[in-house]
Amino acid sequence: MVAQIFGIIAPVLVCVLIGFVWVRRGRPFDTGMVSSLVMYIGAPCLIVATLSAVSLSQAALLEVAALYGAVLVLTALAALAVIRLSGVSLRVYFTAMTFPNVGNMGLPLCLLAFGEQGLVLGLAWFMLNSIGHFSLGVVVVSGQSFLRELFTNPVVVSVAIAVLMVVTGWRLPAWLFNTVELIGGMTIPMMLITLGVSLGQLQVAGLGRATGFALLRLLMGFGVGFLVCELFAVEGALRGVVLIQSSMPVAVFNYLFAQRYRQGPQEVAGMVVVSTALAFVLLPVLLGYVLRG
Repeated sequence: MVAQIFGIIAPVLVCVLIGFVWVRRGRPFDTGMVSSLVMYIGAPCLIVATLSAVSLSQAALLEVAALYGAVLVLTALAALAVIRLSGVSLRVYFTAMTFPNVGNMGLPLCLLAFGEQGLVLGLAWFMLNSIGHFSLGVVVVSGQSFLRELFTNPVVVSVAIAVLMVVTGWRLPAWLFNTVELIGGMTIPMMLITLGVSLGQLQVAGLGRATGFALLRLLMGFGVGFLVCELFAVEGALRGVVLIQSSMPVAVFNYLFAQRYRQGPQEVAGMVVVSTALAFVLLPVLLGYVLRG
């Protein structure tokens, strides 16, 4: 079990450390360009290529959607309660508490823990989370409608294509599949390296408060995921994916949104850094529980 857990964590940690050490040594890294490349090209190609190669039934997709919806609603309610009780800004803290890092960290862990099945289920979760993050999440941070960018976002477009493939059974022609598979292959390593770079570059503030909210994010996420799995009697790889994705730290995209709309970017950066560091410390416990289940 220890060797299995180490085999899952080590590749993730090494990729993150590559990015962190790279930027700390003063090497050039265009985070905006790479993030855009991953989000607008790599991730959509990974979604389409994976769901073109592996069969995901409509029933399975609907089941993941129902579970994600339950986790999102309960997490949002818990975040609202914490924000109300602590008296902090809704626009600064809500999105950071509600939408975790299911891409950069969640996808590699799902893949390494449960193989191809874990990647497919993790990608389905990532697709749904992207829709929520780029609609509800951005609306809360910006205070304005974000529908135009939502419906022109390549990840959301790739979700529509993926759903069409699931419903109709249509598959990409060989030349197109090989192309998107090749491009999609860069996505997970680059996500992890970019996460490391971001952690090395972020300017944080209020570490005391950030630590409290970061710990709440992780505990709240696992608690909600566990509750939903128990309520819906979820077992096997799907249970592991739900618990992993629900328990992830604050997503780096929350910092980018906070910076873009000037909603406490340094506070959100603190939550990203601290929650990610805590997540790596707690990962052996989480994976040990998930793999035993």
